[in-house]
Amino acid sequence: MSAVTTPVQIRYEVRDLGLAASGRQRIEWAAREMPVLRQLRQRFSQERPLAGIRISACCHVTTETANLAIALKAAGADAVLIASNPLSTQDDVAASLVVDHGIPVFALKGEDTATYLRHVQIALDHCPQIIVDDGSDVVATMIKERPELIKDMMGTTEETTTGIVRLKAMLKAGVLTFPAMAVNDAETKHFFDNRYGTGQSTLDGIVRATNILLAGKTIVVAGYGWCGKGVADRAKGMGANVIVTEINPVAAIEAAMDGFRVMPMIDAAAYGDIFITVTGNKHVIRREHFLAMKDGAIVCNSGHFDIEIDLVALAELSTGKRTVRNFTEEYSLEGKTVIVLGQGRLVNLAAAEGHPASVMDMSFANQALAVEYLVKNYGKLEPGIYNIPVELDQQIASIKLAAMGIGIDTLTADQKHYISSWDEGTE
Repeated sequence: MSAVTTPVQIRYEVRDLGLAASGRQRIEWAAREMPVLRQLRQRFSQERPLAGIRISACCHVTTETANLAIALKAAGADAVLIASNPLSTQDDVAASLVVDHGIPVFALKGEDTATYLRHVQIALDHCPQIIVDDGSDVVATMIKERPELIKDMMGTTEETTTGIVRLKAMLKAGVLTFPAMAVNDAETKHFFDNRYGTGQSTLDGIVRATNILLAGKTIVVAGYGWCGKGVADRAKGMGANVIVTEINPVAAIEAAMDGFRVMPMIDAAAYGDIFITVTGNKHVIRREHFLAMKDGAIVCNSGHFDIEIDLVALAELSTGKRTVRNFTEEYSLEGKTVIVLGQGRLVNLAAAEGHPASVMDMSFANQALAVEYLVKNYGKLEPGIYNIPVELDQQIASIKLAAMGIGIDTLTADQKHYISSWDEGTE
């Protein structure tokens, strides 16, 4: 582990700077699939809209995040990056950001909770004007432990469902006293990142961790939001029999009409071969569910935090635990075993590489534009949660379509008049 000052005089804490060459290649490979962010980076390098702005980013340190960090630096930002999840860091990427781009990174794959919390404090030591957050841990810690920093805040951007839920709770409690951009709610984010990205990368993580055949398996998906829809659809496409569990009656109806069986988790527990949680809530799978599972059931999580599966209860029920493959642990219960992937953390990042760059291109374009929006509108925005402006969302989609070689129609003058008027009808 490295934790010293580099020749470019920045502090960092990464696994091994010798991994930088590998990380550089992988960052460049991801950039090939990120044309929207590439265009923003080119503009940013010319206009420097974030010159001197202190940014603390708490994100999954992946090749895609690296390209966001590089774009923010090109815009002039004084940025620090920490990991938002102990198992999501790609150590070679972290090394490359330090060596090749002079970006202070504090992230190690497998870091313990104490290290993570220390890194959160390092992010706050940067006295950020803008926080780019995954899960709102940095924002929450600042509000609870270091409120003196709030006076300098221009705002925060949040791209996870879990983080948006927390921000709404902060706003309701009256402690969110600066603007927050709900990046996760942008159409070019959750329609694609949450659905197609989570769907593909979650199954990728499961397969890498277990090397099992998904066809013919019964997969239980807990939660039918955008992430759950993506996971259920991709599992179905791989030949699995999918059961959905939900608490929202509307989402449950939608899942049923999409062709999935819907039932309470306690009923699904007896059928499932693989369980995937994507709810953003806690203890979705708990003691009574473990007891009802069949021998060899596999349990994993693709929600942001590791509390969706009650691992404390599982440990209390078990007589022992052993590692059977990388990121694969077998708990022994009386008469059976339960398998947990990725320590209950994001399986797509713990056991695989996270979302494909193509969908993260739009997500991180939203992040970059949200940061620029906060800077441009500093002093004009009241405390609250704001959506990405529709025109920026549409701009991202248009650039992405052009990069994909896809053209679409435009409205004629007559059509524009028709859809904006009330006096025309049947002719």
